[in-house]
Amino acid sequence: MTPTLWAVVGATGTGKTALSLDLADALAARGRPAEIVNSDAMQLYRGMDIGTAKVPVAERRGIPHHLFDALAVTDEAAVAWYQDAARAAIDEIHGRGAHAILVGGSGLYVSGVLWDFRFPPRDEALRARLEADLEREGSGALFARLREADPQAAERIDPRNGRRVVRALEVLAQGGETHGGALPEAPVLWHPSTRILATHVDREQLVPMLDARVERMWAAGLVDEVETLRGEGLERGVTAGRAIGYAQALAQLRGEMTREEAVAETQALTRRYARRQVSWFRRYGSATTVDARTVGAAHLARAAEEDGS
Repeated sequence: MTPTLWAVVGATGTGKTALSLDLADALAARGRPAEIVNSDAMQLYRGMDIGTAKVPVAERRGIPHHLFDALAVTDEAAVAWYQDAARAAIDEIHGRGAHAILVGGSGLYVSGVLWDFRFPPRDEALRARLEADLEREGSGALFARLREADPQAAERIDPRNGRRVVRALEVLAQGGETHGGALPEAPVLWHPSTRILATHVDREQLVPMLDARVERMWAAGLVDEVETLRGEGLERGVTAGRAIGYAQALAQLRGEMTREEAVAETQALTRRYARRQVSWFRRYGSATTVDARTVGAAHLARAAEEDGS
């Protein structure tokens, strides 16, 4: 059987991590090992463990994990860099005769690996000028520019996400067409043997699960984790310092929010993020939707083998 690229994707809190571990064990039991490749943008960062629900090394069951803890909190996570790194890891895993399991909920990161995305080039000088404009004028003014230049891209981008707005303007200024965070019109799989599992939990069940998860993160010491990362430059991190939960814990440490306010805002943002993830992965027409709480990984592995992949 040819090694497969599995993808376990879905909204935060829907059981992707546990399913990926069970699937790796099930595939190994059928005679071929599997290795896991991270596709959660925030789990790329060293030390960002509690707030990202990163599986501890001791709980990884001896399964090799890749692209976890790959960046310092002062580094900027770039999806084009990630695409190259993840595909290289997958090629190496397959070269060893093992299956690769891509797991995570960062939609553009996942799509950049699974489909034949070609990301536009970067222009550092142009980017610096646009970021200076962002600092001076705010994201609203830059979003107005984007809406005038490319209304379709503007419809797909959160006007409050200054980084995404800057990137879209950077691409347009170079004469390119921004994907606007969307799938290609006719997506072509990068790897011919790909199986996508989309984890799903009904919203009325998921919302209280997510709220409780945030409470557990604070109880588990997220603020202490953030205090440590603060000493490593978290507040200077363009990506890491704005992560959901981490930005709120920083605000709590600075005295700008109470604990209750920080938790409540994190819960609200987490619920909103989960909605966006559900919308993103709903477009994966080739995915098999599963409830990770009830699906049997052994059944999934056996079905794949019977299908010849």
